[in-house]
Amino acid sequence: MNSRRRVPKPLTIAAGVVAATLGLAGCASASGAEQAGAGGELSIVASTSVYGQIAGEIAGDAASVTSIIDSSVNDPHSYEASARDRLAVSRADLVIVNGGGYDAFMEPLLADAESPERTVLDVSELSGLLPADEHEHEHDHADDDHADAHADEHTADEHAEEADGHDHIEGFNEHLWYDFDTMRHLAEAIEAELAERSPAHAAEFAANADTFDAELGALEARTSAIADAFAETPVAITEPVPLYLLEAAGLHNETPAAFSEAIEEGDDVAPRALQEMLAIIETPVALLAYNAQTASPQTELVREAALAASVPVVDFAETLPDGSSYISWMDDNVSALEAALAA
Repeated sequence: MNSRRRVPKPLTIAAGVVAATLGLAGCASASGAEQAGAGGELSIVASTSVYGQIAGEIAGDAASVTSIIDSSVNDPHSYEASARDRLAVSRADLVIVNGGGYDAFMEPLLADAESPERTVLDVSELSGLLPADEHEHEHDHADDDHADAHADEHTADEHAEEADGHDHIEGFNEHLWYDFDTMRHLAEAIEAELAERSPAHAAEFAANADTFDAELGALEARTSAIADAFAETPVAITEPVPLYLLEAAGLHNETPAAFSEAIEEGDDVAPRALQEMLAIIETPVALLAYNAQTASPQTELVREAALAASVPVVDFAETLPDGSSYISWMDDNVSALEAALAA
């Protein structure tokens, strides 16, 4: 596609050595591709409200923000884009996608509305966490002129077929909003892009990014304190959604890979993997990290076993709760970890 695509590079905004003010509400994400922050000079479209809220917090009143997925009712893995979504993308100056197979529905939207002026920020690329071969593939595909010609040969229906389902990358956890360092890189990239497009608001963007960075720093300090107190403490998960946060907190995931992978893919768990998981819960582990958005009879069985064994169950979600900012949401998640581990 012809859109300019940002790829990983050193990012340098320093964290302010100040106390973070948690829970700042940025520009609210829009519902069903409806615009928020009307009257802004720039238009930003994000695949999910997590990234839309962060973008709105950096942009302030200088941009309008549209979040395609803005509710737990909509599953990014199977979402079918609407004509309004396509219109929003076609008018965007900046598009933010998770990448890594998570929001594949965005690919046909971008292909249907190619623009040489639009910038696409791919969070998976910005993270620096993609397996080397996958990163090279993404980078080459974005820069290769032949890739544009090849993309033109695909119809919208073919793109939609490619986007259907959850196309995981082997060895890569695409739930990147639980990795604070990646969100720092994203905020820096958003600030740089907005400043380039609207120099008159550059100081505002920089101040907002500094505030966001300081808030991330406060969250990182708390997870480091958990790691100091509970290093290598065994925990279990129903799927990998919160793993970046658990790893930052120094916790050790004991879940059989066959169990969490099956749940993430929406498959039935093999009986042996389920029994292994139940045995681990009874060990016991310090907590069970539970994704209620992908609940199934098997995850419910594990949850019930955890409660019966007095193992705290901590709920984690894939989508931003209504009325929350990214920072306040992560603050709640860290608080829930702290409470569970202290139980």
